[in-house]
Amino acid sequence: MKKILIALVCMVGLTAMAQREKGHHGRDGMKGLTAEQIATLHTKKMTLALDLTPDQQTKMKAINLDEAKQRKTKLEERKAQREEGERKKPTSEERYAMQNAKLDKMIARKAQMKEILSTDQFEKWQKMNHKKGKRHSKEGRERRKARK
Repeated sequence: MKKILIALVCMVGLTAMAQREKGHHGRDGMKGLTAEQIATLHTKKMTLALDLTPDQQTKMKAINLDEAKQRKTKLEERKAQREEGERKKPTSEERYAMQNAKLDKMIARKAQMKEILSTDQFEKWQKMNHKKGKRHSKEGRERRKARK
């Protein structure tokens, strides 16, 4: 369960990964795309990986569109903060609130996926996210080491 939550946290954290300039695996190609385009591409990738039915594709596209819009707005907020020089470290209470909100979103997404996908598809989806989480956490550690 703990590993699944870590993998889902990493998925939510993809917004930060889109900021990286060089050497990123495929996210740079989505830099100039709209939220709708990103949602469509993500849904098609999921269709290929999980063999989604047309009904499942429609539901997944709606979920992916909502997430893409949220990521875009957060990205714009961070850009604005960076340009204004307001970037400051959050307090422990703010970090707790952010982490709590992130975990709530992950729990809600998992529940949505459980409703939409069959049991086999859901298990495959969990394995896919677990692998992504491991890769992203390793990349994050390497990046933090490079900064020091």
